[in-house]
Amino acid sequence: MSSLTSHLIRFVIIGTVVILGSCSNRSTPLPNSVAEVTTDPSSISDASPVKTSESDWPAWRGPKGNGLATGKEIPVKWDDNTNVAWRSAIPGRGHSSPIVVGSSVFLATAIEEKQQQQVIAFDRTTGKQLWATIVHEGGFPSPAESHEKSTHANPTLASDGRLLFAPFLNSSRIFVTALDTTGKKVWQQDLGPFSCKFGYAPSPVLYKSFVIIAADNQGGGFIAALHRDTGKVIWRKQRPAIATYSTPLLASIDGRDQLVISGCHQLVSYDPANGKEHWNCKATVEATCGTMVTDGFHVFASGGFPERETVCVKGNGPGETVWSNKTKVYEPSMIVVGEHLFAVTDDGIAWCWAAKTGKVLWSKRLGGSFSASPVFCNGLIYVPNLSGDTYVFEAKGDAYHEVARNHLGDDSYSSIAVSGSDLFIRVGVGEGAERKEQLVCIRKH
Repeated sequence: MSSLTSHLIRFVIIGTVVILGSCSNRSTPLPNSVAEVTTDPSSISDASPVKTSESDWPAWRGPKGNGLATGKEIPVKWDDNTNVAWRSAIPGRGHSSPIVVGSSVFLATAIEEKQQQQVIAFDRTTGKQLWATIVHEGGFPSPAESHEKSTHANPTLASDGRLLFAPFLNSSRIFVTALDTTGKKVWQQDLGPFSCKFGYAPSPVLYKSFVIIAADNQGGGFIAALHRDTGKVIWRKQRPAIATYSTPLLASIDGRDQLVISGCHQLVSYDPANGKEHWNCKATVEATCGTMVTDGFHVFASGGFPERETVCVKGNGPGETVWSNKTKVYEPSMIVVGEHLFAVTDDGIAWCWAAKTGKVLWSKRLGGSFSASPVFCNGLIYVPNLSGDTYVFEAKGDAYHEVARNHLGDDSYSSIAVSGSDLFIRVGVGEGAERKEQLVCIRKH
């Protein structure tokens, strides 16, 4: 297997998540595509209130889906013996990043030998496992349909404080399951068929009464909004029959709510309330993994298969390109801090651009390869690599200023969760058949 192919199938949900496969060039839905759905807005009831707090990290990339955790005091330095509050064993494998709601930490995992896909809860103070719920048993793809570096628990969970939303690829279909915070199943929805050689990646996005799920695949992609309380499909839109892997960006851009997704050679903005298209522009490449980011007026995306491009477009429609370059930020997502756009590429190069112009302010080769996405807190950017090293550097545009390089475990595919003064990291320990996973709480002592 070539080095390029190896990188293509290491995707975190992550973050990023570890998956990538061969993608079809078909641009129209196939016969097994799901039908579009549009529901009369007047018939949609409000969901139960969201019960998350400012200190929670309730979804992929945090409260706003952008990796920013401002106003927290968190550790800067750690190792196996320093600032580690607890470690807990995680059964099986997964690239689902941890989320934090109230007094609990939640994540998804998959146990290959039992063909079980599970959601697990831990006490955030002690690390004690509180419960584990089997969501699916059986239905895993055959070995010929997956890759040894992929997992069957790639998406990160999302929570509104009452319910946890867990999407899984199982039996060649996408299922979304809602559980309460005690692990009890509340509802499960079959969203339709999914055809992709190496698995499923996107994480859920919450908007008002909805949980929104993307499912681009070579059999005919779609994006859908389900009612959080019932799982009823409120709207669903068809997308091209191309395999790509990004979680959508949900943000207020240029004064209106937008749901923007990359991949399939295009950037598309939808109205998250009804699925109607705001704008569509040709940009990036066939397959992307990272979630797009925004400064409130522009959107930034990057991809790397089969071509490579990082691009900035105007978010007010019709998606006019402001600047682009040939940098490949494939598995990790980027991050915007003030007027700067930061990225760490899969092959370990950190970049800083002027967000509005694309001017390269600095670049720096780090060590190792990366799948996780960076988080920002108190002027610093944190990002782990696939060797178990977390780089901490200043979010400044003048030069690369490294603050710490912290080693923990032997690898880290998922992204860091930040809550209060704690960091939570999912790491691998050991190699090959001996590799095990742990959830680790970093807390200043």
